Amino acid sequence: GHDTAGLLAGIAHPLAGLDHLLAMLAVGLWAAQQHGAARWALPLAFVGSMLTGAVLGYSGVALPWTGSAIAASVMAFSLLVVVAARLPLVAAVSLTAVFALFHGLAHIQELPAIGNVSAYASGFLLTTAGLHALGFALLRWLPEAAAPWLRASAWISAAAGYWLLAG
Repeated sequence: GHDTAGLLAGIAHPLAGLDHLLAMLAVGLWAAQQHGAARWALPLAFVGSMLTGAVLGYSGVALPWTGSAIAASVMAFSLLVVVAARLPLVAAVSLTAVFALFHGLAHIQELPAIGNVSAYASGFLLTTAGLHALGFALLRWLPEAAAPWLRASAWISAAAGYWLLAG
């Protein structure tokens, strides 16, 4: 009697799409480059706004250019990691929230027909938070000698975002 189809599909969804995976890891990496409140505010803003986007999408709201906004988020978050940008908190949170709204819309648009919407949303929210935590941990716990590798990886991720946007 337990509906795990929705939960498992939700958990898998952010891992199955390169666009979601790269953007969510980059948010965690970018958060780890910040100081103070931004370290936790960026991932929380992403998860909260993504949930808002999912609720809006489930309610029938559609926004134009959802796929393009997601691809742009991969490129933008990756470039922010490359330059270790420290934007004012309101700007950083706002940028993160706007992009996350589109991720939430996309996630809910791909809700499996057999899935429980609450379980599905719980799954993709948990995976998203986990990817943010993984990105954060990578940057915080890797030795300083890994910084060039991390920047090169962020450049590759930004290029992937550009490729997704152009395609």
